[in-house]
Amino acid sequence: MTSQQLARKSLQARLALAYAAGVYAAGIVVLVLVLVPLVSIDAATPEGRPSSGVTTGAGGGISLAQALTGSAVAVVVLAPVALALGWFVAGRFLNPLRTITATARNISAGDLHRRLDLGEPADELTELGHTLDGLFARLQASFDAQRHFVANASHELRTPLAGLRTLLEVALADPNADTDTLRAACQEALALGEHQERLVRALLALATSERGATRWDPVDLAEVAEGVLASRRDRATERGIDLAEHLTPAVTAGDPKLIESLVTNLIDNAIRHNNAGGQMEITTQTSGSEALFRVVNSGPVIPGDQIQRLFQPFQKLAPDRHGRGDGYGLGLAIVNAVTEAHNATLTTNARAEGGLSIAVQFAPASATAREKAPRRIPKH
Repeated sequence: MTSQQLARKSLQARLALAYAAGVYAAGIVVLVLVLVPLVSIDAATPEGRPSSGVTTGAGGGISLAQALTGSAVAVVVLAPVALALGWFVAGRFLNPLRTITATARNISAGDLHRRLDLGEPADELTELGHTLDGLFARLQASFDAQRHFVANASHELRTPLAGLRTLLEVALADPNADTDTLRAACQEALALGEHQERLVRALLALATSERGATRWDPVDLAEVAEGVLASRRDRATERGIDLAEHLTPAVTAGDPKLIESLVTNLIDNAIRHNNAGGQMEITTQTSGSEALFRVVNSGPVIPGDQIQRLFQPFQKLAPDRHGRGDGYGLGLAIVNAVTEAHNATLTTNARAEGGLSIAVQFAPASATAREKAPRRIPKH
């Protein structure tokens, strides 16, 4: 038997020894309980009288010496019997665990659609099987989402590259191309390159957010919002959006860059997907002991059952809603990732008149920010 096989059998061997020890101890206790009274009777027999024996129905008897000898033989024979019984019982108990291990090994090898599906009886091993089934389901969902993300990212990156290649091929194939034509082609190529650069930055922001917070510094949401709005007011004015600001100090603890990314994406999303001449309201405040950041904007009516989907990468209600091509469907995914990285609460509501109301509640700066809490998902 190899060392690996011995290692696999170690649990069964330990259980067998435990069961055998229990049986062996019980046998010895029984023998002691039987023999001690006999020894006491023999010790109390007056001199000159024959020793007492264990009488039989036929009138014969067994002497104390014979009883002790038989007991010793029984104890010796009991040892291998107890070990064999313990080995058998341990094997019976470990069979379901071996089945779970073999099935889990097959699932981990690539068959993530398979499940243990343990039925009766409902015991600790069944509970372990249900726990593993839940783990496999989450792993399958995670891998499916990862494959979907990679496919979408590849498509988004390939589109501008294909456009750039076509643009350059057309310009080079034109024998009558002059300086103005080549200059125009270069300008279009720069525009496509800028589009691709923004997409790569968004992907990096999403990857950084999903990695989690690496710093826990005091951050005032009001200061962050004011800094982001300083570079976004002109864009809101161009679209005729009425911007209302209610910024009061709201201090939390977290990664300043990630929190700025969250605020930036929420404000950009509210401007990009707003109606011309619409409204937009930015609020920072302390709600109870938590710091709150809220964005409310007008816009198209959003079905309530579509809100969850918007927080997944590359998800849009409608492609290029305003014909500008400046959205990638990553903004709210970044917001969701930053929220989870800070153990914050993200609440989203679709407004009946159109648009969204999105609020993020952060723990106060005095809270222990490094404590890991259960991951929360957007509510609606």
